[in-house]
Amino acid sequence: MSEFIFSSLVVIIGLCIFEIISSVDNAVVNAHVLKTMPEKYRKIFLFWGILFAVFIIRGLLPFIIVWIANPGLGVVEVVTATFSNSPEIKQYLETSKPLLLIGGGIYLFFVFLSWLFLEEKKYAFLVEGFIHRQGVLFYALTSIITTLAVYFSLKENPMMALAATIGVSAFFITDGFKKNAEEKEKQLLDPSMSAWSKIIYLEVLDASFSIDGVIGAFAFTLSIPLILLGNGLGAVVVREMTIRGLDYITKFEFLKNGAMYAIGVLGAVMISEAFGLEIPFWFPPLIMILMLGIFLYLSVVNNRAKIKLAKVVKK
Repeated sequence: MSEFIFSSLVVIIGLCIFEIISSVDNAVVNAHVLKTMPEKYRKIFLFWGILFAVFIIRGLLPFIIVWIANPGLGVVEVVTATFSNSPEIKQYLETSKPLLLIGGGIYLFFVFLSWLFLEEKKYAFLVEGFIHRQGVLFYALTSIITTLAVYFSLKENPMMALAATIGVSAFFITDGFKKNAEEKEKQLLDPSMSAWSKIIYLEVLDASFSIDGVIGAFAFTLSIPLILLGNGLGAVVVREMTIRGLDYITKFEFLKNGAMYAIGVLGAVMISEAFGLEIPFWFPPLIMILMLGIFLYLSVVNNRAKIKLAKVVKK
């Protein structure tokens, strides 16, 4: 019993950290837009927004993903199955596990590659700048990975190949939506835009960005109750950061880099598990802690270097 409680706590902490560091960018957008809104509407967004983000988005998405991976189960059966101790239900979910892992793993790994090759960023390492300049290779690399994933999946289970292509399709669909949402951010900063319009759009934006966190959660565990707890707690912390601690958090410039490397590792973990490799339960949470520590340290070093440079310039 004590071992179960310990492993559950480790998973929840890992999920919470992952949700926080992967949502920093979204929190920055929210904070900038909230500054253009009256106090009344800020409170509405923070209260009702948390309910929507935690219970609707992060509450429904895990069930939807499990349902897609288990087409033989009805919607009600999926909900009851996640809380069931029935050996038959557990076996059914275990059989569909590789489908969920390969699709989710491909999706997350492509999110990482897209950031690494295409997205404008502050470079934590010199190699990031070099890779970014080779951005055109992203499309060749994703094509090769898709081909290899489908080829090896067909040897295991034809349904795994289908799941892999669904993961690829999901990435390109959501990636296009995110890019469009980022372009619309300037419109949200317009004071003439109604507060309700901004609230609705921010919730839609949060929904699109939460997909990465929910899919990544399955690298930690297939237990939806644990996913709901970990992601939910992380979402609440991010909402609090949006108002109270965002100025402090944004000083750590390389947190986004840490989040993306974590997403890449989680994607690789899910793909590996899909093909039968056993990954210890503590590995994904450990990766979260290491990534957070490494990139917080790099951010602090970078900030100190800036302060020293500023002092030299003043002299």
